[in-house]
Amino acid sequence: MPISDRLRFILTVRGTPRGTAFAFAMGVFIGISPFLGLHTVMAILFASLFRLNRLVTLAGAYVTNPWTIIPIYTFATWLGAKMTGYRGAFSQVEFRDLNVVNLFKLLKGLVVPFFVGTLFLGLVAGLASYFIVYHMLKRMRRP
Repeated sequence: MPISDRLRFILTVRGTPRGTAFAFAMGVFIGISPFLGLHTVMAILFASLFRLNRLVTLAGAYVTNPWTIIPIYTFATWLGAKMTGYRGAFSQVEFRDLNVVNLFKLLKGLVVPFFVGTLFLGLVAGLASYFIVYHMLKRMRRP
């Protein structure tokens, strides 16, 4: 579904502006969370638990897709490395000698920065999307 169609759907769905904005923000947080592969299940589960619109929550969760996941996760890992003080030595990696075993050893040190970065970025993006969607809905639904 193109972004314009998702936005149109979110802005025309029935429900209160707060409820719709919260559903979308929850989806955005889940979509950026480190639990890749579980985003759809988590979105449906959390939408059900909080009695949110499932489709709006899923639309927010799909902010990450094959085109956006690499830049988002790369930035989030970099951010997490800055936040945790990670001092990995990527400049010392011999990329021509890189194989699967060496790659996993290299990436092992990035697990904590990845989790910290994605959770923090997801929280910030979720909060920002809440206020953006809420104000758009309030403006559109004025009598």
